[in-house]
Amino acid sequence: MITEKELHGEMISLRQIEMEDCTSLYVEWLNDPEVNRYLETRWSEQTMETIEEFVRDQRENNHSILFAIITNEDGRHIGNIKIGPINRHHNHADISYFIGDKKMWNKSVATEAIRLVTRFCFMDLKLHRVEAGAYTAAVGSWKALERNGFTREAVFREQVLSDNKYMDIYRYGILETEYKTI
Repeated sequence: MITEKELHGEMISLRQIEMEDCTSLYVEWLNDPEVNRYLETRWSEQTMETIEEFVRDQRENNHSILFAIITNEDGRHIGNIKIGPINRHHNHADISYFIGDKKMWNKSVATEAIRLVTRFCFMDLKLHRVEAGAYTAAVGSWKALERNGFTREAVFREQVLSDNKYMDIYRYGILETEYKTI
């Protein structure tokens, strides 16, 4: 799903990802064990070709939007946040995200990206519900969701394999009516 809309926050802006965002730095992020620790992409080596194919697929997909997270200070691409799949029949979508630039970790970037994309989901896409998942060990990730009004709705026990052991996944959700009260 193509959108030309840019979302602007205090520290970052979001714009739809472009083929020019497929750089060697992006490849490095997805192959870095610290960055990809909670990403499903960690199960296969990422190359320029796999990233270009993913970005191309996302740009052509009518059920998701992939935003590049860009710093307002210097315009650097530091990560991504995705809306999708978007279910138009039931008016809900999942969001997922990662901050690839480790210098930007612990600076509330994910919190701001989630805030911007959640507002877009409710105000522009007119969704009823937004959902997200987080590994229980990804404390920063689930705290960023909670800071944005998401409610922990479920724990999927031992759903994923991480560091050679099974780990729980938290599932979060927020309704349009809840968002409007924040």
